[in-house]
Amino acid sequence: MIRFVLNVLWLVLGGGIVLAVGYGIAALICFVLVITIPFGVASLRLAVYSLWPFGRTLVPKPGAGIGSGLANILWVVLAGWWLALSHILAGIALCVTIIGIPFGIANFKLVPAAFWPLGRDVVDVP
Repeated sequence: MIRFVLNVLWLVLGGGIVLAVGYGIAALICFVLVITIPFGVASLRLAVYSLWPFGRTLVPKPGAGIGSGLANILWVVLAGWWLALSHILAGIALCVTIIGIPFGIANFKLVPAAFWPLGRDVVDVP
């Protein structure tokens, strides 16, 4: 129940909707540039994760290899740096208030995902 309450508060106060829109814009750009469609899929996965982050986590994909690592370098250049920067700025702004600290920590948890999304899966925490 507490995860549900935190996720609802995240949507309203933590910037979940704004961050998901940022990921959606990155996905649209990647879909338009046909060759970057895998990046668009990863961006949509992270958009859903940024809407509802509490009770879920990122784990490495078992089959991810050197290809996803090289693709992540391209991702950083195209969209990863400004998405990671948005999480860092939102996390700092939220940690200024005592009530916003859990949401700031959730933003900091999303920074590695925004910076290096390929080769990871979003899974529920038991």
